[in-house]
Amino acid sequence: MNQGHLIVLSANKRVLLFGHARVFEHLASETRSSDEREMKVLERLKALFGQRPPVGDTTALAEFIDTHAAFIVQKGIYEYSQARAGHYAKVLFSEAAFAEAVERARWSAYPLGLAMVGEMTESVLRPHAENRRAALDALTALVLSVFDRYPVPPSIGVEAWRGMRADLERHLDLVGGHAPKRVIDIPEPLAEKYFALMPIHEKLRGRDFFTTSNYLRVNLCHMHEELEARIDAPAVMDALLARGAKAESVSAR
Repeated sequence: MNQGHLIVLSANKRVLLFGHARVFEHLASETRSSDEREMKVLERLKALFGQRPPVGDTTALAEFIDTHAAFIVQKGIYEYSQARAGHYAKVLFSEAAFAEAVERARWSAYPLGLAMVGEMTESVLRPHAENRRAALDALTALVLSVFDRYPVPPSIGVEAWRGMRADLERHLDLVGGHAPKRVIDIPEPLAEKYFALMPIHEKLRGRDFFTTSNYLRVNLCHMHEELEARIDAPAVMDALLARGAKAESVSAR
């Protein structure tokens, strides 16, 4: 298997795990100068985002949350590792031990991405919610259903994966207990944990935490703008609440 593809393949081999997999496959399998690589990324992102479908129901919202949560954390891991490795990136990514470290990092970071994108989504839907707690509970259930799409990653293990799910649920539950945050501030409580997952020895990371934190902030703000442009918030809110009511009805039987 091409080691570069370890960045984008999932445990259950979904074709588009962690959204925009083609971009990562392209970057991982070819070596180019920085300028050439950035131009290729822009070209592919334009192609991917050229015709963005509206987000008008819970299925579309779940897909948005899944792909964007995965994209924000995976892109950061891959680009940071490549930047730190410099000219040795190709050699580093061909090492089995490093590929395993990346595998652990990306799966460990995925719940953090869900937490950030989930909270950002709540900020978009909040003005359309008559009952913020009911809306948050319904959104939390949707985000957890996205998490549950994936089997336990072998690199993580059952107990750790369950713990990550519990942490995700707790984080989203706490969103309703404090005043709404600015989107730019949402990554703050998770940025340090995310940075600690980088598959680069901590002695080699330097003073890069601020840069990584800023990366999360900027990208989440861009995602917020995209979601606001694509979502039919009243329709999605109605669908979320209907989904939650249906789930409660089933569980009560």
